[in-house]
Amino acid sequence: MFEVKYVSDSDRAFWFSLDKHLSEGEYDLKVRDKRAYIISLHKHPIGVMRYSLFWDSIPFLNLIYIDDAYQGMGYGKQAVLFWECEMRKLGYAAVMTSTQADEQAQHFYRKLGYIEKGSLFFDNTPFEQPLEIVMMKAF
Repeated sequence: MFEVKYVSDSDRAFWFSLDKHLSEGEYDLKVRDKRAYIISLHKHPIGVMRYSLFWDSIPFLNLIYIDDAYQGMGYGKQAVLFWECEMRKLGYAAVMTSTQADEQAQHFYRKLGYIEKGSLFFDNTPFEQPLEIVMMKAF
């Protein structure tokens, strides 16, 4: 059985086994604010997902990661669709995300109805990386 649930303090070890970008302090805030999820299959955790608010008003999916052994099986799609449903219930009119231009995730999001709305270059900064594609889906 597939399940998406809010992250809790007891999920900390699993969370950090997959998410190498979040600080401990930010994790505590995600738990407090209910802005992160554990993705499970038959009560076994297989992935993580977290978001924040762009401009304090648009849910922005910062990260979804499914353990390698479970990728390509539709669990990421189910998790994102669950999240979108939750955001609609909370009254939001759209959601956003981003992905690097050299990552396959852009195709994943396009299949889910996300539209490219712009991009960011981080060259000559401490965050240097390939072009970041910003995407949005209106409800």
